[in-house]
Amino acid sequence: MIISPSKRTESVQEYYFSRKLKEIAQIGSVINLGIGSPDGMPPVEAIEALCESAGQPGNHAYQSYVGIPELRKAFADWYSKWYGVELDPSKEIQPLVGSKEGILLISLAFLDKGDKVLVPDPGYPTYSSASKLVEAEILTYDLKEDNGWQPDFDALEKMDLSGVKIMWTNYPNMPTGASATEELYSKLVDFGNRHGILICNDNPYSFILNDRPLSILSHPDAKRCCLELNSLSKAHNMAGWRVGMVAAEADIIAQILKVKSQMDSGMFKPLQLAAVKALCQGEEWFAQLNAEYSRRKVLAGEIFDIIGAEYDKDSVGMFLWGRVSQSGESISDKLLYEAGVFITPGFIFGKNGENYIRISLCSKPEVLEEAAKRIKNVM
Repeated sequence: MIISPSKRTESVQEYYFSRKLKEIAQIGSVINLGIGSPDGMPPVEAIEALCESAGQPGNHAYQSYVGIPELRKAFADWYSKWYGVELDPSKEIQPLVGSKEGILLISLAFLDKGDKVLVPDPGYPTYSSASKLVEAEILTYDLKEDNGWQPDFDALEKMDLSGVKIMWTNYPNMPTGASATEELYSKLVDFGNRHGILICNDNPYSFILNDRPLSILSHPDAKRCCLELNSLSKAHNMAGWRVGMVAAEADIIAQILKVKSQMDSGMFKPLQLAAVKALCQGEEWFAQLNAEYSRRKVLAGEIFDIIGAEYDKDSVGMFLWGRVSQSGESISDKLLYEAGVFITPGFIFGKNGENYIRISLCSKPEVLEEAAKRIKNVM
């Protein structure tokens, strides 16, 4: 190339799934049980709203950076109904182009070069890559199976926390499927307030295989030290629509908006109007959604039984996480190259995931059954 790339790009690689999907495409005829991209349809009302509003000439212009009032109110009503959290839609909610965007926006808004960030291991790789791109220093904290995949707060207190500004958390947890609890959120809020750390809770899985959605913002002292990311990707089968949000006190939202307003020109209005309809879904929607995921979870468990992976039958979220007796990467490669089935190796989420593999529940039952047959033939 005619010029050299920025130094910051040396700290990251192309996203693992981006690289792996290229390889899978070259192999051909692979059953992909890797990525958590819902295969179901969004709510009918959302699709109808999208189509109707897209046919209106006035809806194709640039939109407000803060989102239309109807969408912010719908998010606020959603949080009030399902989480028992009251948010001011005018200043405590910022719509996002998916919550993944929010991770980088938050990092740009609050981290300077050399600032420290607490990142879970295992954890979503984007927490680390976003931190690296803003030249922050990453401090990993362990999540272990014998501790229910929750932070070891005694170990955290013994760490040198000077210079730590942000702590990333994610419950219900990806990749492990560990549930959120009020006790856990209380400990996180206390930790953040005592140490002056912004607790960034990533909460897109709270409705999946979970009959009691929780938000860290339900804790009475949470807004002093917490923000929460959420989205319609998982709970409403709208991953490709890229509609998310961040909720926090007004000062935090204002700082995030400073960055976001430099990077886009608002979300397509028909998408916002469709999201309003999606957020109005009731208990029947989630009951049907989870009935299907429950069926798929059983089939994913049967695959793990064939492989010999140990897993928690009570886990929640969109994945099944299993412990294997050898490297998860070697198991994943064997299944890919010999059975034509891709299962995510746990090492991509950190060193504590090296002896684990992960199955996405975003494949139809007949696909999971075919994957089981292929795997049985090579195991």
